[in-house]
Amino acid sequence: MPVVNVALEVLPVVPEDRLYPIVDKVIALIQASGVKYEVGPMETTMEGELDELLEIVKKAQELCINEGAARVVSLVKIDYKPEGVTMAEKVGKYRR
Repeated sequence: MPVVNVALEVLPVVPEDRLYPIVDKVIALIQASGVKYEVGPMETTMEGELDELLEIVKKAQELCINEGAARVVSLVKIDYKPEGVTMAEKVGKYRR
């Protein structure tokens, strides 16, 4: 399976003061998974095998619910090409 990018934005339906603590837990889940990732102001982008990344997305949904969200809306973007795609090829030239 080629390397792909999956971007995840979670929007748990909770009171505003609980939003960032839950998002922080989702980022910690991604970090603990061991996949390459970058946190952005609107979403976190991961790099790896598609099945593994989609499993992380599923766990993120469950985490939000387990943290008390009545509902969670997630925006998921997948960049896939047969030979693979990396975050570095997209944004490497902008890194210092």
